Amino acid sequence: MKWDEIGHQPCSIARTLSVVGDRWTMLILRNAFLGIRRFDDFQQNLGVTRHVLSERLKRLVEHEILVKTPYIDRQERFEYKLTEKGLELYPILLSMATWADTWMDEGLGQPVSYVHNSCGHTFKPTLSCSECGEKVHAKQVKPQLMPAYFHYLERQQQA
Repeated sequence: MKWDEIGHQPCSIARTLSVVGDRWTMLILRNAFLGIRRFDDFQQNLGVTRHVLSERLKRLVEHEILVKTPYIDRQERFEYKLTEKGLELYPILLSMATWADTWMDEGLGQPVSYVHNSCGHTFKPTLSCSECGEKVHAKQVKPQLMPAYFHYLERQQQA
């Protein structure tokens, strides 16, 4: 299977990866959550080539994760702001950070902590059941195929 076909799988993870599944895209999103908005600021902070950055930003705009809005600064330029759809990716980034803080900190501790604005406490994100509120762990979850899975398969067979 080719990389550009991954989004056609009957798998929510594969579909997500088809949009945000490369390192530059995730780092662009990290920077957007940190408040970076302008192309030159992304480029300077990440050290990514202008071509790669342009392609990734274009894809994020096409998928309505970022919105491109003009600002005036000597000439017409644009800012990239997270949309509601983009903001919904924050738990993914927090989970990645928590995993790295647990398994890859090289004994130095976490480089960034996260403070919940409502209560003022530093926190670590956890996954909990939407129905009972109990913390969810991998060994306590059983995936179950839904009708959409079979609809995706039917579509692929017809194509």
